[in-house]
Amino acid sequence: MGGWSNERDVSMVSGTACAKGLREAGYNVKEIVVGRNLTSLAEALSYTPDVVFNALHGIGGEDGCIQSVLDILGLKYTHSGRLASALAMDKQRSKHLVSANGVRVAEGHVLSTETLKSGALPLEAPYIIKPNQEGSSVGVYIIRDQDNRLNEILQNWDYGDALVERYIPGRELTVSVMSEGHGKAKALAVTEINPKAGFYDYEAKYADGGSAHVIPADISDDVAKQAMEWAVQSHLALGCSGISRTDFRYDDSQTGTDGLYYLETNTQPGMTPTSLVPEQAAFCGMDFKALVQWMVENAD
Repeated sequence: MGGWSNERDVSMVSGTACAKGLREAGYNVKEIVVGRNLTSLAEALSYTPDVVFNALHGIGGEDGCIQSVLDILGLKYTHSGRLASALAMDKQRSKHLVSANGVRVAEGHVLSTETLKSGALPLEAPYIIKPNQEGSSVGVYIIRDQDNRLNEILQNWDYGDALVERYIPGRELTVSVMSEGHGKAKALAVTEINPKAGFYDYEAKYADGGSAHVIPADISDDVAKQAMEWAVQSHLALGCSGISRTDFRYDDSQTGTDGLYYLETNTQPGMTPTSLVPEQAAFCGMDFKALVQWMVENAD
């Protein structure tokens, strides 16, 4: 847990919760706070654990980097492997991949900050600007018509290339998926997220009372079925293992499932007290202790 990304604090909370749950399940747990020193990490792992529970989030923790280190050390670990992690972390590449598998995605373009500063934008407002390779809604902004914040945003931008994505009005939906082996996976449920401030940003995601979760989402059976099917398709297309969580936008002004759009797949979804995966697992009858136990026992 820990790491050096913008999501370090969230990872510490996730790691602490998971360690507690694993101890309650009867496992011998050693907590390792990860930094950039690979020698220290290798020494911390020198006792050769049976399984590494990966509770890292963000750059370095869910983009294939730590997965590659663990592969070199020959250790089993939870969640997805290095290739699936790298693909899913790159939002635009993952969208291309799942789109090729029949999943509807929001139109988007990856641009350098220099291009953005020049004003050469491929989309008219309203649009979303967000890092192409970050998680937890870090650095996400909605730019509406006659919004003059773009230059101010770019002055403090420290996330590399940006994904400029068509804004989909409507509702925020998410679906957790668990691998079942042999190229199979199952969706747990559909949750609707209602941020208190009107936008599901980092604060809404992790602050107490920042958002309300409706499970199961109050949507038609057709939309719920489509969201769950697309979440499973995305999980499998990216080659995910263990648990993933796929986020959607749903424009309910459209007919049937026409307003449902894929946003991204999270290979290291949060495991904090306010996180969505534990909530969906509990909805399906699996408490937190049983959830982390399943993740350990199904580690590759």
